[in-house]
Amino acid sequence: MNQLIMALATGFYVGKIAKAPGTWGSLAAFLPWFFMKDLPLPTYLLLLGALFILGFFISGSAEKILDRPDAGCIVIDEFLGMFITLTAAPDHPLAWLLGFLLFRVFDIAKPFPVSWFDQRIHGGIGIMMDDVIAGIYAFISLHLMWSVIERFVT
Repeated sequence: MNQLIMALATGFYVGKIAKAPGTWGSLAAFLPWFFMKDLPLPTYLLLLGALFILGFFISGSAEKILDRPDAGCIVIDEFLGMFITLTAAPDHPLAWLLGFLLFRVFDIAKPFPVSWFDQRIHGGIGIMMDDVIAGIYAFISLHLMWSVIERFVT
């Protein structure tokens, strides 16, 4: 069971890449997202909710297995953050790249309340929530920026 938990928590071991595991996890999220992106919005949002619940349990369990709080190799939260960022994203590779960059900026810079969740809430909920908030910030930023950019790329 521990192997399954670690496989899921690390994005099938993408999180084990030594340098920048969060960035690699965010990039790896594109593969499943590509197959989800055309789902009806209610179905897509239901999957996000299911991933949040699964991620809460998986990341909390992985933290205990590793005996380290919010270990960098746990990237299931980056998957959810990217899925939130790319919710209803424009069907354009530039928009997807912008979403990725925005999510990484918010996940690394941790503006309030991302930093609050990161520092004060521990366990699975804390691991997931800072990326949920970063994903929401990136989602809003992506859609606002794209409303301007789309005039030049379409």
